[in-house]
Amino acid sequence: METFKKLKQYYWPYKNYFIWSIVFLLLMTAITVVYPMILQLTIDKVVLGGQYDWIPYLAVGFIAIMIVKGVATYIHQYTGDLFGITSVYKLRNVLYEKLQFMPFRYYDNAKTGDLMSRLTADVEGFRFFLSMGFAELIRFALLIAFSFSVMFYYSPSLTFVTLATLPFLAIVVYKFDKAVHPAFREIRKSFGKLNTKVQENISGINTVKSLSREDFEIGKFNRSNSDYRDQYLFTSEIWAKYFPLMEFLGNISVVLLLSYGGFLVMNGSLNPGELVAFYSLVWYIMWPIMNLGFVINLFSQAKASGERLLEILEVDNEIVEKEQPIIKEKLDGRIKFDDVTLRYGSEEKDALYNISFEAAPGKVIGLIGSTGSGKTSITQLMTRFYEPVAGDVVIDGKNVNEYSLKSLRSNIGFVLQESFLFSSSIKANISYGRPEATMDEIIEAAKRAQAHQFILELPDGYDTMLGERGMGLSGGQKQRIAIARAICVDPSILILDDATSAVDMETEFNIQKGLMEVMKGRTTIIIAHRISSLKHADEILVLENGRIAERGIHDELLKNKGPYQRIFDIQYKDHQRILQSQTG
Repeated sequence: METFKKLKQYYWPYKNYFIWSIVFLLLMTAITVVYPMILQLTIDKVVLGGQYDWIPYLAVGFIAIMIVKGVATYIHQYTGDLFGITSVYKLRNVLYEKLQFMPFRYYDNAKTGDLMSRLTADVEGFRFFLSMGFAELIRFALLIAFSFSVMFYYSPSLTFVTLATLPFLAIVVYKFDKAVHPAFREIRKSFGKLNTKVQENISGINTVKSLSREDFEIGKFNRSNSDYRDQYLFTSEIWAKYFPLMEFLGNISVVLLLSYGGFLVMNGSLNPGELVAFYSLVWYIMWPIMNLGFVINLFSQAKASGERLLEILEVDNEIVEKEQPIIKEKLDGRIKFDDVTLRYGSEEKDALYNISFEAAPGKVIGLIGSTGSGKTSITQLMTRFYEPVAGDVVIDGKNVNEYSLKSLRSNIGFVLQESFLFSSSIKANISYGRPEATMDEIIEAAKRAQAHQFILELPDGYDTMLGERGMGLSGGQKQRIAIARAICVDPSILILDDATSAVDMETEFNIQKGLMEVMKGRTTIIIAHRISSLKHADEILVLENGRIAERGIHDELLKNKGPYQRIFDIQYKDHQRILQSQTG
């Protein structure tokens, strides 16, 4: 029950719905136990006693309690569902909000399909138990208590004989619970993995088709699907193993009832009607205990689901704001890295070592180096996507952890190498970071990003709806819209992470001309593999294995004969050969 205690804050505020559900469940269950009593009176008074004047009273009474039970059932089920759906409405919102503020470090290892499974199937599994499982447990307890009381009233000795198998049945139910809970947890895990396979395949369908790996992906999905099937079959095997045993013990109770009850009827200690009522009441006890497996099933699924939800809710967010953070609408953009070291997760090797540099407002800093050298890591520290293990990242004379996250990040415009666009209009995508932007500002941002012309050529212009991840646009077009989105934010600091990698040289030149105007008065960090993208930078940092190998302006670095010149020679050797052949 520890899982339910931890999640109590999400469902207990709505306990009034639950209480009303239980009140009408109590009435409904009490009426259920009245049925055998009416049957007993019908047999003993009317059939055997010949007191036919009882018939109208019994008929009217039966109809009346049926109507009351119908109303009670309706209110019980409605308030029970209201309790469950209202609780998980809040829980699902909290989970989604938690995911929005999770640090990048969490998503480094998280699987999209598994997270989707937790927010859908696991939340539903927990809701189903809140709506139905809790009430079923209470109903079973009430049914057993009421039935036992009536049985004891009819015949204490027959009650104890009939229920002699009850302890053995309880032991079997307990063992069933111990076996089935781990099995359901494995089912949830397997379902999460299956979702991940589907999500990854759909996201990477272009790669799959271009490399003719359809058969491989089908095989991979079949293996995950088979694992999910096997986990379910294993759980079904547990169910098939224990349920017949529970039914067998229940039927032994019936045998004992008929044997000893028949003896009591023969010697006049029990009326025939009471024996018939006793038979119904025994099943009102045995049926809940035997079907306790169903409720245990619901409980186990809800417990397994709750544990997976708590894994999200209990993740510590290392990126936290101070109690009274600095809120500044517009930053100047003065950046300083002071001996900064970064390490990702549990990795022993540092991603950045003792990085130090400064950038005054309006200056352009270029970052170049091989893949994995730490270029992007530097920019992610500015926005507090990650926290350094040593050193300080300072903006406008204050450590970045002094600012509110919203204030800090709203002043930094990002254009990533992989441009992500939402399934909405082009206009909405460009103004995503600044929803209040006017149409003129959106168009101006698109013009500077060299996107305005191709947008006008689309069927609905700026109102054109994009497919998932910007489907329908080329890589270069998506990248230009992403650049327009960053420009529209009007940031103090602009970060271009290989922002023109997906466009041709001519478009890159035109974009850079537009960006030159945009970069005036802003601090700009340019990450690039092409030297042509950062030749104009006020300072270029060349990174190797997380360290600054050299720094300077373009001409100075060429004279140093170091890593920068090697990169230059690799990129321009063909161009130099052509020039030499033409002059020779």
